[in-house]
Amino acid sequence: MTYLLTREKVFRDPVHGYIHVQHQTILDLINTREFQRLRRIKQLGTSSSIFHGAEHSRFSHSLGVYEIARRICDKFQRTYSTQEEGDGLWNDNERLVTLCAALLHDVGHGPFSHTFEKVFGTDHEALTIQIILSKHTQIHDVLKRVAPDFPEKVASVIQKKYDNPQVVQMISSQIDADRMDYLLRDAYFAAVSYGTFDLNRILRVIKPYKDGICFDYSGMHAVEDYIVSRYQMYMQVYFHPVSRAVEMLIHHLFERANYCYEEKHLQHRLEVPLLVPFFEKNWTLEDYLRLDDGVMTTYFTVFSQEQDAILQDLATRYLTRRLFKSVVIQHEEDAEALIAYSHSKGYDKTYYTGFNNSYDLPYDFYRPNQAKARTSIQLMNKDGSLVELSQTSMLVEALTGREKGDKRFYFAKELLQDAEFVNLLNSVESRV
Repeated sequence: MTYLLTREKVFRDPVHGYIHVQHQTILDLINTREFQRLRRIKQLGTSSSIFHGAEHSRFSHSLGVYEIARRICDKFQRTYSTQEEGDGLWNDNERLVTLCAALLHDVGHGPFSHTFEKVFGTDHEALTIQIILSKHTQIHDVLKRVAPDFPEKVASVIQKKYDNPQVVQMISSQIDADRMDYLLRDAYFAAVSYGTFDLNRILRVIKPYKDGICFDYSGMHAVEDYIVSRYQMYMQVYFHPVSRAVEMLIHHLFERANYCYEEKHLQHRLEVPLLVPFFEKNWTLEDYLRLDDGVMTTYFTVFSQEQDAILQDLATRYLTRRLFKSVVIQHEEDAEALIAYSHSKGYDKTYYTGFNNSYDLPYDFYRPNQAKARTSIQLMNKDGSLVELSQTSMLVEALTGREKGDKRFYFAKELLQDAEFVNLLNSVESRV
C-alpha cells in the first residue's frame, strides 16, 4: 500500500534548491537508520584531502538522485504518459519503484568504500541489495508495506534486471540520475567548474521510448556537454594524484592493522571492537552498518598510538596529511629500481610503495560481446528514428571507446630529499 503525504516535505539543497518528498514511503525510507547512516559517509571519500570543501555525504547525493528521478517522472507523466499498452510511453505506476531505487542505490556504501573493500572483501553493490532484501533492516520493513514483493522489485532495478528498461536506465546508464547528480554535486563542493552542465536542458529533452530512454536530437549539445563534463571531472578531480595517494595510504594502513591483528601484536585491539569482525573475517551485515567515517577516523587515532612502528607511522601520516608522492609510469617493472632503493633506506616495500591504475571510459556505444555492455545514448529525430550519440557528435566520437587515465607509482615523500633516489626517479620519468 502506498499513499501521498497530506503536505509535501522539502529538503533545502545547494544543488537542486528544494528536494520534494511527496510519498510517505520515501519519507519513511529517509528516516530509517540504514539511510541516516549515509550522513556519516563522505561522498568523495579521500578527495577532501585536496579539495577541502568536498565534505558532502552520500546522504545528500542520494537525495539528489531521488530528486532528479522525480523530476524525470514528472516530465514523463506530463508529456509522454502511456495511452495504450505497448506504445512505449511512460506508465506512472512505475514511479514509486523508480524513486525508491534512486534513493537507495548507494545505501550499501561504507567508509572509504573502495579502499575498505579491497582489504576486507566487502562489496557495496551486494550490500545494497542485502540491505534492501534483509528481513532485519528498517528499509526492508518500509518497502514491504508497499507490497510483499516490493523489496525484490526495487532490488531488481538496482541490479539492472527489472523488466522496464525505462526505469533501469533512469537509475543506471551512461546518462542517468545518479551520474547527473554526482557530477553537479561534486563539482559544487570541490569548487570546480569541470562538472557543470545544463541539467534543465537535459531534463527538457529527455523522453521515454519502448527500449528505454532517449533524447530529442535538438538537445544533442546539452548531452554532449554532459559527456565532456564527466570526462573532465574524472581527469581533474576523481583521478587527482593526491586523492589517490590518500587511498594508497589508507589501503596500506588497513593492511598493516589486519596483519598486526593476525600476528597478535595489535596493542590496542580492544579499543577498535567494530573492526574485529572484519579482521576475523566473520562480519555480518549488522557489523558493516556500524561502520562510518567517524568510526574509522577515531580508530586511525588509536592506531597512531600503537607500538608497531609501521602502523603508527601510517596512521600518523594520514592524520597529519604527510602523504606519499607519485610518478607516472608505463609499466610496473619500470619502478623496480625505485622499490629496491626505497627498501634499502628502511621503507618496507609492502607498505611504503605501491601502484595505482586509474582509468575511465568516458563513453562507449553498445557492444553486445562485452562482459558489461553499455547502453548507448540515443537521440531521436523528428520522424521518430534514432541515432547513437557518437555518430553525430565529433566531440563524443573523440572520446568513444577510449580509456583515459594513468598508472602511478607511489613512494614515501621523504625520499625526494635523497639525490640518488631523485636521479632514479628522473630516469623513470624520462621513459614516459
